[in-house]
Amino acid sequence: MIRLLVRFLLLAAAAAGFAWIADRPGTIVIRWLNREIETSVLAGLAGLIFAVLALWFLFSLLRRLIGTPGAIGGYMRFRKARRGYESLSRGIIAAGAGDGQNAHRFAAIAAKNLTDEPLLKLLEVQAAQLKGDRGKVRRGFEEMLKVPETKALGLRGLFAEARQSGDLAAARGFAEEALKLNPALGWASSAMLAIQSQARDWDSALVTLETQRKTGQQAPERAKRMKAVLLAAKALAAETRDPKSALDWALEAHKLDPALVPAAAVAARLYAGQGALRRVWRVISKAWESAPHPDLAEAYAYARLTDAPGDRHDRVRRLIGSFAGGAEGAYALGRSAAQARQWDEAVKALQPLTAGDPQARVCALMAEIEEGRGDKGRAREWLARAVRAPSDPMWVIDGAASPYWTPVSPVTGEIAFAEWKAPFDQLPRQAAQPAEVEPETEEAEFPPAPLPPPAAAVPPPVPEPSPPPPAPAPKAGRGKPRIVQPVRPPDDPGQPDDDPDQPGRTVSANG
Repeated sequence: MIRLLVRFLLLAAAAAGFAWIADRPGTIVIRWLNREIETSVLAGLAGLIFAVLALWFLFSLLRRLIGTPGAIGGYMRFRKARRGYESLSRGIIAAGAGDGQNAHRFAAIAAKNLTDEPLLKLLEVQAAQLKGDRGKVRRGFEEMLKVPETKALGLRGLFAEARQSGDLAAARGFAEEALKLNPALGWASSAMLAIQSQARDWDSALVTLETQRKTGQQAPERAKRMKAVLLAAKALAAETRDPKSALDWALEAHKLDPALVPAAAVAARLYAGQGALRRVWRVISKAWESAPHPDLAEAYAYARLTDAPGDRHDRVRRLIGSFAGGAEGAYALGRSAAQARQWDEAVKALQPLTAGDPQARVCALMAEIEEGRGDKGRAREWLARAVRAPSDPMWVIDGAASPYWTPVSPVTGEIAFAEWKAPFDQLPRQAAQPAEVEPETEEAEFPPAPLPPPAAAVPPPVPEPSPPPPAPAPKAGRGKPRIVQPVRPPDDPGQPDDDPDQPGRTVSANG
């Protein structure tokens, strides 16, 4: 709207000017080279305007003629660059899709049409990776180091190649150089943290983790837990050679993560060595409330090495009385009672764990208790059950189970958080379905074999040359169920004949 208004004003001004000149006639006389030209003012003005337009047209035409070769060359270069970038785009897509043949072909086309393009080197390296040419891949990444824009990319590629070939020293050097180039590179920082953790270089790992926290690469809560893990590992390594520093590191880790069992156990053992029983209780009770574990109960039970087994049992009973601890609490209480040779109390403590399908450690402890009570038959039964019992809890980290705590995942090689639980591949089995008809005898330790169906429901056998005499069919009507002896595995000694708890059995002469 404003443009139209401006044009209208310009046309109105031009028309007003011509009208003003027309109302004031006059003549223009030009004398040049003994010639005289005389014309009116209006005609002279029109001729001047025409001359200016003619000169502008001739100048534009001359400039276009002079710039035609450059324009043609520029158009050809544009077409060439366009073809190169199209090939580059298609090549990157092909490489991402895993099409090595097309990726290599488009990379060759792009190389003919493009020069000094960083993405071209990346496409060539990806095509070589798909073809399995490791030498060309390494040379491509090394060429990237010469260009500032692609140096970080080249370092990452060389780091991946070195780690894949098992050269951890070279991989660490590339990661360190990348961190010097840009401390905010997440891959370099994570790689350095993993390498330092695998090398048990806890001091350097703590520095790298702090850098990650400051640059925002790790969430504050996760960085806090990871720092606790590193400090606990550092305390474990220095527990015997530098107890004072190990205690400081363990307490710092315990403060960051009270549920971290190794840190609390180290701190409790070192406090016990100093004779500070109250501090031992403060550390153990706080950790036990968050994460009950046998190591905590053992550390508190042996807080004073000169105590008798009964005193150790009283100490564990105090811990369980304050914080029950679930299954771990029941097992710890039963174990301490067994060590104190208080068999009845040990059995009572383990009662919640013996129902159903108890774990192997519970069966072994029950065998120890029965052995202490003098019942060798039941002890053998519990040992036989322990062979087939569900596995005990272990430290599970990324699906890998270990009886010992570790701060580094054996799967990824990075810092991870181990959990105390039953391994995934050894979860408790489902309980067997109860039989429809229960025998009227004492319940056996192993589930009895299923009762055979009545003979009337079984089709008659096919006669053979020498068939055995058929068993008489049961009488009609519902009678007393048959007593079937349980089928025992070959390694199960069974219930001895001299078991005084079984009625109706006689004591053998050898008993």
